[in-house]
Amino acid sequence: MALTKHKRRIRIKNRIRKIVSGTEARPRLSVFRSNKEIYAQIVDDVTGVTISAASSRDKDISTAKVNKTEAAALVGKAVAEKALKAGVETISFDRGGYLYHGRVKSLAEGAREAGLKF
Repeated sequence: MALTKHKRRIRIKNRIRKIVSGTEARPRLSVFRSNKEIYAQIVDDVTGVTISAASSRDKDISTAKVNKTEAAALVGKAVAEKALKAGVETISFDRGGYLYHGRVKSLAEGAREAGLKF
């Protein structure tokens, strides 16, 4: 029997997480995408601490009248600005089992534009 979309994504996510891990020097930018919203957080996996986070539910992003792809770019810029304030410049990108396409790609490009190095 074939895997469901969710189980397939979880399998890919686990495969990625074996390789991508966040450290204090190079934390992980983790992405979660739901049907309506997108969430991003920068995590230090060694200490288990979330350094910064942003989502499309934040007030400044949710009040902007943009489509979901443009909102993802705004989330990327917001999480990057918070990370730069916290002293993080380089990160490793964890796409969370999603394809690097559409909203996930837009979020990554927004974070790059704001100054994060992947």
